[in-house]
Amino acid sequence: MSFADALATRNLDEIRAWPKADLHNHGFLSADRAYIYAKTGRDIAPVKAPLTSMNEMHRWVGSALEGLFAGPSGRLLGIEGAFALAMRDGVSRIELGDDVWMITQDCGTAAELYSSIADIARRMAPGIEWIPLVSMSRHVPVAALERWLHHFLEAGRYKSLDLSGDELSQPIEHFAPLYALAKANGLSLKAHVGEWGTADDVWRAVELLQLDEVQHGIAAASSPQVMRFLADHRIRLNICPTSNLLLGRVESLECHPIRTLFDAGVIVTINTDDALVFGKSVSEEFLTLFAAGLFAAEELEVIRLNGLADKLCDSS
Repeated sequence: MSFADALATRNLDEIRAWPKADLHNHGFLSADRAYIYAKTGRDIAPVKAPLTSMNEMHRWVGSALEGLFAGPSGRLLGIEGAFALAMRDGVSRIELGDDVWMITQDCGTAAELYSSIADIARRMAPGIEWIPLVSMSRHVPVAALERWLHHFLEAGRYKSLDLSGDELSQPIEHFAPLYALAKANGLSLKAHVGEWGTADDVWRAVELLQLDEVQHGIAAASSPQVMRFLADHRIRLNICPTSNLLLGRVESLECHPIRTLFDAGVIVTINTDDALVFGKSVSEEFLTLFAAGLFAAEELEVIRLNGLADKLCDSS
């Protein structure tokens, strides 16, 4: 049975059997619900009704996950859960890591953090291509981010840099020197932009930070000029449809702007963001978009392959 046939018959087990990528997730927040329950006895029911802001999401996470992933052992439990979900869901390529801030939290050096995640990947997810990512939080002073980032670059094992958090907290140009440094060290560059901001914010971020990929970027759908720019420069948008819905960024999946972006020739992928929070694996995201009538099965096959193209690293 082909991937398109699996979608057409709504056979989730067969959809899971096909390789796919998760290029936009937040590690411990993308843990497998069943795995966490088996390990801790805590059943984390995902968000059901749309939230109104990132602050409301942070309050939800603080309440629902209180203490669950605290400290080094808790953080690694969450990473284990993320790899468990990837294995169960047929993900063959996953990009995840942790925030540069973690080296201040008794979690070891940047090299030790890498080794801890690499050990989990080898033990729990043999055969999955793991792309080691390091992330920065946008609200943190740039001087602190630079100080911490140097440790991760010196470790020499990280392959990708992301910028996440409050999109409106600092002007994007503040981060240009850090991205130039990461580029000089051979990292692939991505950033969260265009989830809460505008289409022009997406274009500006791509140019100023020399981005290879954009996390979310859905605001670009409001501008034919920005979509043409993204398509012409082959900037991939790693989109998380259920996250966009449950954070109130779209009114419904039926009108999600991923359709407009796809039709404009922008390279898009489908990802989880925070599977433990929003309750959908990558396979379920594909099936949900098909069931909503947003894409034909053959179009979703194109999107599946978008995520598997241009493999970036060997994590051995």
